[in-house]
Amino acid sequence: MGVLTIETESTASVAPAKLYKAFVTDFDNLTPKAIEAIQSIEIVEGNGGPGTIKKINVVIGGESKYVLHKVDVIDEANFVYNYSVVEGYELPESVEKISVEIRLVEGPNGGSIAKVTSKVEYKGDVQPSDEERAKATAQARGDTIFQALEKYLAANPDYN
Repeated sequence: MGVLTIETESTASVAPAKLYKAFVTDFDNLTPKAIEAIQSIEIVEGNGGPGTIKKINVVIGGESKYVLHKVDVIDEANFVYNYSVVEGYELPESVEKISVEIRLVEGPNGGSIAKVTSKVEYKGDVQPSDEERAKATAQARGDTIFQALEKYLAANPDYN
């Protein structure tokens, strides 16, 4: 099985604890408010903890699509969140799953640095093409979600 590992970092002006709460604890409610394309997020299975499967409903180019995320790890003490994309429009036919680890650490001026490691696991002996590598790298960055949540938090200073 081929595995493509992508490591990225994003900075935010929001403190790690507040950003973690927005990204993990309140993700289901805040993200549709912060990102217009995300219509809703619903729990399909589980109670929100590890093992939970979430369905993220999006509209892209006027077309309704979805992606299923499986929550793997929630570590509030260390600001770590791991999930896997297990089904949906983001998962090409050649890919078994995409695992994502997000670790928030203290950044400059009271902000955060989001360290994201994504692993794209391919089915069988499939090896990613250069085009697939480029697409996976762009998808794995996750900057869009962090920037949208940061913007939402800045516009809503009473959020705790």
